[in-house]
Amino acid sequence: MRGRRTAAGGLAVGSDLGMRPVIAVRDLHYRYEDGTVALAGVDFELQPGETVALFGANGSGKTTFVLHLNGLLEGRGSIEVCGMPVKKENLKQVRQKVGMVFQDPDDQLFMPSILEDVAFGALNLGLPPEQAAERARAALAKVGMLDSHDKAPYHLSAGQKKRVAIAGVLVMAPEILVLDEPTTFLDPPGQRVLTALLRELPQSKLIVTHDVEFARSLATRAVFFEKGRIVGEGPAGRIIEQFQWDQKQYV
Repeated sequence: MRGRRTAAGGLAVGSDLGMRPVIAVRDLHYRYEDGTVALAGVDFELQPGETVALFGANGSGKTTFVLHLNGLLEGRGSIEVCGMPVKKENLKQVRQKVGMVFQDPDDQLFMPSILEDVAFGALNLGLPPEQAAERARAALAKVGMLDSHDKAPYHLSAGQKKRVAIAGVLVMAPEILVLDEPTTFLDPPGQRVLTALLRELPQSKLIVTHDVEFARSLATRAVFFEKGRIVGEGPAGRIIEQFQWDQKQYV
């Protein structure tokens, strides 16, 4: 079996076995305008169907990294999404492949009703209003929110808002979901509902999180960021133990 050597010393199999990664990042560097080095040579692959947790302290580079995946930031290095270089001329197609779910769903929900909010992304794809609404209803049904389609977003609980935000991404039919601290603001029942939902979705997933138990329940792999580099990679349980990444200490 052939594969590339990972930061943790293991083997990450992928293209050598005929499986093209849905995300391939090589030697990614990024420096903010104030001189802060946020990424210092990141190599990473995400395979089809994988769910990978991104661990690391605040400021370690996790969010900066994921913002590069659909061109919201542009650093030095190479990034491919579903075989397409993340370049200006490809951003429209790349952003259809990578669905970003931000930490605070209020950053994504802004229309008068849930249905209009979710349909907005489909309209941006150029679909006619009737087809966009149909796809929005299908996405809301997938996250268990169709019965609330006519409600205003501000009437929803935090967990319901999170599910609607995910529906607003699913309506674009992405191949990859990127979720930034998805359990923030959620009570335990809301976390359980979100976990079950994400487990059922077929997309490859990147999850930026400090929530150790949430990551254990979903992630097939974890990577650990430190000072802009990936310094550990492997099964989530092993990475949590290796870096003593206990939720109670770091949240």
